Amino acid sequence: MTSANAAANLSRDETAARSASISLRDVRVELDLTGAPDAGRTGFPTVVTLEFDATVEATWVDFIGESVERVVVNGVDRDVAWDGARILLAGLEGENVVRIEAVGAYSRSGEGLHRFRDPVDGETYLYTQYEPADARRVMPCFEQPDMKARFTFVVSAPAGWHVLSNQAAVRTEVHGDAQTVEFAPTLPLSSYITAVAAGPYHGASGEWSRDGLTVPLGAYCRASLARHFDADEILEITRQGLDFFHEAFGFPYPWSTYDQVFVPEYNLGAMENPGLVTFTEAYVFRGASTDAQHEARANTILHEMAHMWFGDLVTMRWWDDLWLKESFADYMGSHASAAATRFADTWVSFAARRKAWAYQQDQLPTTHPIVADIPDLEAAKLNFDGITYAKGASVLKQLVAYAGEDAFFEGARRYFRAHAYGNTTLDDLLAHLEAASGRDLRAWSAAWLETTGMSTLTYDREAGELIQTDPRPHRLAIGCYALRDGRLERNALVEADLRDERTRVELPDADLVLINDGDLTYAKARLDARSLDAVEEALSTLEDALARGLVWSALWNATRDGELPARRYLEIVRRHAPGEAHVGLLGGVTGNAAFAIGHYVPIEARAEERRAWLDLTWAQTQAAAPGGDAQLAWARALSGAAAFDDARAGELRAMLDGAAPVPAGLPLDADLRWSWLTALAATGHAGEADADAELARDDTATGRTARIRVLAARRDADVRAAAWHAAWDDRSLTNDHLDATIAGARTGESRSMLARFDDEYFARIRDTWSERSIEIARRLVTGLFPASDSLEPVDAWLAANADAPGALRRLVIEQRDHLARDLRVREASLRGR
Repeated sequence: MTSANAAANLSRDETAARSASISLRDVRVELDLTGAPDAGRTGFPTVVTLEFDATVEATWVDFIGESVERVVVNGVDRDVAWDGARILLAGLEGENVVRIEAVGAYSRSGEGLHRFRDPVDGETYLYTQYEPADARRVMPCFEQPDMKARFTFVVSAPAGWHVLSNQAAVRTEVHGDAQTVEFAPTLPLSSYITAVAAGPYHGASGEWSRDGLTVPLGAYCRASLARHFDADEILEITRQGLDFFHEAFGFPYPWSTYDQVFVPEYNLGAMENPGLVTFTEAYVFRGASTDAQHEARANTILHEMAHMWFGDLVTMRWWDDLWLKESFADYMGSHASAAATRFADTWVSFAARRKAWAYQQDQLPTTHPIVADIPDLEAAKLNFDGITYAKGASVLKQLVAYAGEDAFFEGARRYFRAHAYGNTTLDDLLAHLEAASGRDLRAWSAAWLETTGMSTLTYDREAGELIQTDPRPHRLAIGCYALRDGRLERNALVEADLRDERTRVELPDADLVLINDGDLTYAKARLDARSLDAVEEALSTLEDALARGLVWSALWNATRDGELPARRYLEIVRRHAPGEAHVGLLGGVTGNAAFAIGHYVPIEARAEERRAWLDLTWAQTQAAAPGGDAQLAWARALSGAAAFDDARAGELRAMLDGAAPVPAGLPLDADLRWSWLTALAATGHAGEADADAELARDDTATGRTARIRVLAARRDADVRAAAWHAAWDDRSLTNDHLDATIAGARTGESRSMLARFDDEYFARIRDTWSERSIEIARRLVTGLFPASDSLEPVDAWLAANADAPGALRRLVIEQRDHLARDLRVREASLRGR
């Protein structure tokens, strides 16, 4: 039984009661991974022995799998009482040993134990992914973060495979074609950060040493990706990060090994399993890659490394305090990148992209405080969002500036020493930060961690005042720039403290007043009319990348809010994006421009804007410096533009066929080829034979997924209809193949072909939520939400489904809000032209 149901959705109250009555000590997990589904077995045997004390006679253990075969409590066989999610344990005593024999189900959705077969060489790869509550898909367990235990994993797998877990192996026995690997017991861990990976992975090894501590390092990927795997850079970043955190946190790296595995069909960017971090294969660059991609990977490596302390060593008691790990890791990923690696300007990307995510999330009707109210697991699953990550990291950056970097890290060191291998809440951390800094942080917490929304900051030139909506305390700087000979140059930087709605500030005369210069606070900053004129003329002349990023952010936020007409925003992009030297900013700007055309430009003006955008992306692909990051960024943007307008279809087709030269220096690798081919399919210039021919060139897992997208993107109403129904009904689709099917169906001008399914969408989503895993259901609910020109259908569904699961309603409400914004901004753009 694998459906999401009431029994599977654990609540905060019931888990708190369970942990109050159960003291878990040790868990032994025996997994037999020697059988394969295509050999007649659909699952894998899993045997778990739990040792715990109890003050109750009965409780339950969580498990979602194929079957439960046997339950033994203190040596006595008990009747199996399992509802598909919970196993009843009766006859408990003060001290207990419980053995459960069960069969888990291999996953193709990235939840639990995911099984992947590589089409290149036929090899099989396994890995686990549990957060927040999918360990129960692999082993019967107490699935809540505050019930930590020492876990011992014993894994049987085919001989010759790498078998990895949180600790180092202490025993390996080979029996013919199989091996059994036993790992050392872990230090106390929550179930959701235990992990196993097994398969014929390609690996690179190294070590890190400091102050008498030596940690073996490993980096792994599928064998068929070995030639693309730049393990040297990955291990270099790893060593730099361990150096930094060892010094900064003053607590030795707490786990015995540090392996990093890049795995296929992964739902996340990465996961912080101690000693065995898993990453998406998207970070194995099989073709051309920009410096921004390498920066993002480094940031993720360091984000997960920070979790070895924030989250793994010290873990939140319940998901309300998810921020205690994710906000800190998000902040630390950027901080360590800037301080310890070659990516010194990481804060530019943070300001432009991570905070954009936070701003968007914080304006939804479902926004929540950083310290959130999480009543159950479904709510927890949806709170891995822009608030918990990026807004949390943003306000922590403010806290570091407020309390002082030395005091902040001293508070962290005290926190780790006091709560190592335990569970905490907000108050625990604040107490240590206050003690280290000598500051009262309760008011800061109330203003930033326990509220929602953000301030919008504007400058009233006539009054000489900064105005903020939703007033809260800010410490920020205002940059004053003069426009001289067509260039913007800063001639003053004025610091200010804001608390009230209006604050008097003395600023020199300036063509551009850039509020929050340096990105010290979390707020939307507006450009006044004179400043807007100045950046329209000379944005790309600003020397400082962070200042340009903040201007681009201000322009985008004003466009999203309907205050800057979308078409004027696009004019600024066309004028200044070609001069944007920071490839991370360029990628964000081109993505925002494409989104603005599809969502915010009035329908009657879209064709004109799409042609202008196609012309620009085409021209810049030709004109950008050969072989540079900008050229690659423009070529990727060209893919999206060409999916709506076929004016360049002939040239693209000729380059793909080898009949015309590719722009000098542009690497027309497999990924870019598939992207261009998808665009051609969406405009009717490529079909199944072309997709098959491309697959013959790139018969890999990525190629097969790309082929699905190309086929679903063909400009044919029946094809789009088939893809739409396959997404809902084809249970054989993996998580990646489902994404490709949805993306293909939505590529290019899809609305006219999918509008007929609007009613069916709303008829399906509630049953889908109850029948499919939350990971798959979420993809369907968000990915196929109708891009309508009316709110009436979604409002009718919300009114008729007031009793629907809260997590489902949250997703629908958020999609409604996105649609309402589209309609509202289009209308404002019509008025503003």
